[in-house]
Amino acid sequence: MKLKLSIALSLLCFALTTAANAQSRLKDIAVVQGVRGNQLVGYGLVVGLDGTGDGTGSVFTPQTVASMLQKFGVSVPAATLKLKNVAAVMVTASLPAFVKNGSLVDVTVSSLGDAKSLQGGTLLQTPLQAANGQTYVVAQGALSVGGFLAGGSGGSVTKNHVTVGRVPGGGIVEQDVSTTLTGAAQSYLEVTLDQPDYTTAAHVAAALNRQLPDGATSARALDAATIRVDYTPGTDAVSLISQLEVVSVDTDEIAKIVINERTGTVVMGGDVTVSPCAVAHGDLTVQIANGTTVSQPNPLSKGQTVVIPRKIVTAQEENLRLMPVPASADINKVVGSLNALGVTPRDLIAILQAMKEAGALHAEIEIQ
Repeated sequence: MKLKLSIALSLLCFALTTAANAQSRLKDIAVVQGVRGNQLVGYGLVVGLDGTGDGTGSVFTPQTVASMLQKFGVSVPAATLKLKNVAAVMVTASLPAFVKNGSLVDVTVSSLGDAKSLQGGTLLQTPLQAANGQTYVVAQGALSVGGFLAGGSGGSVTKNHVTVGRVPGGGIVEQDVSTTLTGAAQSYLEVTLDQPDYTTAAHVAAALNRQLPDGATSARALDAATIRVDYTPGTDAVSLISQLEVVSVDTDEIAKIVINERTGTVVMGGDVTVSPCAVAHGDLTVQIANGTTVSQPNPLSKGQTVVIPRKIVTAQEENLRLMPVPASADINKVVGSLNALGVTPRDLIAILQAMKEAGALHAEIEIQ
């Protein structure tokens, strides 16, 4: 585990060192305001399952099937339906900007009831609505699950998550979605950074003013996230945006360490620095084992020999010395100092948090 931590931190250090002075295209760090997608959701049925559909615990599935059959002229009481090959599902999709009537989108199908698997199922025609209640996409088609569920009376084997599937290109756009660029009526565009930062916003405005696209007159940062680009009336907006997207920009970000305590993952930014400090981190290991002992009666007591269970408890604490951590203004030295501690990733998380509280770690810690 210690070797894996050392290798991981070394690779992280190399990646941050090589990318420290890299530039990013504007299209990779920002979006034009007004260009956005929309979330869609719908309720439907998946049929054709091999006995892995909803059970008796999903009372809404028979009601849905009865309502569907009623539309086809078949009247069946919902209480009499015993369904094993049908599953009630929620269907979701993301509608990109600028899509037109007839475009195809991928949809995700997720089990709503107690179905065991959606493998081999087919999604019946399902309308997908946006937050305004209007239907923009109708989805239907065979599911791709990417796993399987197999078994018999003795047990079962499952690979991947079989209660969620996708229908690639299964959604057909039924109506266009109008996209209006912010400020287009007043001959300006606004570009929004994915990660707001005053320094990066200033760099973007300066880079755009040095390389003004055809038709653009000026660029200025309105705040930490928004850059306004003015252009002359009549300028082709598509050509203007295409030239803006490829402008190279020097990015900047705050020193940050992202910690995922569930997986033990630690990711450090390139601007992380530390002040001189000392760290001692020992492990206390407690082991509890089940053992037995024999109780032997006295020779003349007419007793019986019995076996008595007992617990064996041992505790061991590692004797680790205090380790100095020198001041480091470079990510290479930070990683080298942390590697010298020789701790596991989960111990490293505790050490980083303690160093932050002691004022020795100069970075923002984000815990996921």
